[in-house]
Amino acid sequence: MSARIKAVVFDIDGTLLDSVDLHARAWVEAFAHFGIETKEAEVRRQIGKGGDQLLPVFVDADRLAREGEAIEAYRSDLFKRSYLAQAKPFPAVKALLSHVRDAGQTVALASSGKADEVENYQKILGITNIVDVVTTSDDADRSKPHPDIFEAVLKQLPGLPKDAVMVIGDTPYDAQAAAGAGLSTIGVLCGGFPEAELSAAGCIAIYRDPQDLLDGYARSPLA
Repeated sequence: MSARIKAVVFDIDGTLLDSVDLHARAWVEAFAHFGIETKEAEVRRQIGKGGDQLLPVFVDADRLAREGEAIEAYRSDLFKRSYLAQAKPFPAVKALLSHVRDAGQTVALASSGKADEVENYQKILGITNIVDVVTTSDDADRSKPHPDIFEAVLKQLPGLPKDAVMVIGDTPYDAQAAAGAGLSTIGVLCGGFPEAELSAAGCIAIYRDPQDLLDGYARSPLA
């Protein structure tokens, strides 16, 4: 990198929090409630997008216009009610973010989740006091793989050149969205996407999980 990294922007679901399967199950259950049959494996491949980008994959345009908001609201409530308590941090999340902060780098979150969900996630992860900047789907017109969320992050990091900001994510949608905003991405495999797909989406380095990135921090693009 031509500039020392000054800010590190983390995705949450599948990157810091082991929640991808839980989100997939909640979506499948929500769709079923509205009479829409889906397969968990197919839904899982869409996790990482916000509801605005995920819903059109499974719901036709006319029905989406009529019921999209109701489906998303039902899914959100269902996840908080039945699944959120099962979500657990991946190993070394708090230690990794603390290490980034101790290195003098800004810690930011950029999630396709809604603001109230992201607030809950920070509590589960124990990182509320470590995070400097938070952006969610509420700050963006379109969620990942569109770049809006990362463009919102950059607005909260005034004066930083884009090559001084690094994204950490677990899905191709993170890398695509980051690239659309002019940012590079380090991929992690803990969200379940294959290494080949993360590489194809443009990730410049790939680690197993937050623990692996922490262990290799000194030799990583973050250092």
